[in-house]
Amino acid sequence: MPYLFPRLAAALDDYLARHPEEGETIAEFEMFLASHAAVFERSHRVGHFTGSAWLVSADGERALLMHHAKLRRWLQPGGHADGDSELARVALREAAEESGLPALAVEPKIFDIDRHRIPARADEPGHWHYDVRYVVRASGSEEFALNAESLALAWRPVHEIARDPQADASLRRMASKWLRRQS
Repeated sequence: MPYLFPRLAAALDDYLARHPEEGETIAEFEMFLASHAAVFERSHRVGHFTGSAWLVSADGERALLMHHAKLRRWLQPGGHADGDSELARVALREAAEESGLPALAVEPKIFDIDRHRIPARADEPGHWHYDVRYVVRASGSEEFALNAESLALAWRPVHEIARDPQADASLRRMASKWLRRQS
């Protein structure tokens, strides 16, 4: 089946070449990408693509995490694509909106992917997020500003996130990937 979104398909192929151990997850993403024209729309009730930021300090030693207001967990900044199939742009937009940080830059290659279930809420059925994550680097001030989507923001040393058994498993995975990349 030909892809409606060949740029993301090519980016997933590139990610597979760099992370062959994640082949099963990548296959799920590719099947979902080819499944429907509305996979970037929040209205696609079965699930949709989202873009997230592994938001790191200029020196690469810390990552900015947000205590998500709805999910009540510490996570990376990110959010719905809302029709935008350029998920690196979505990740950058969400990082800026959710952190208030100026001078952010996104790296173009996919850093991580994660498929996770979002529980049902009053007006929304449970659904899947196909989250595509990109490195976003802060190069200016590290003074962040809260918005309505977070209860708190905090810069955390990446090595602490990687070892924290209380941290979300995907955060630990991204921290470990980042540490391997930096060494």
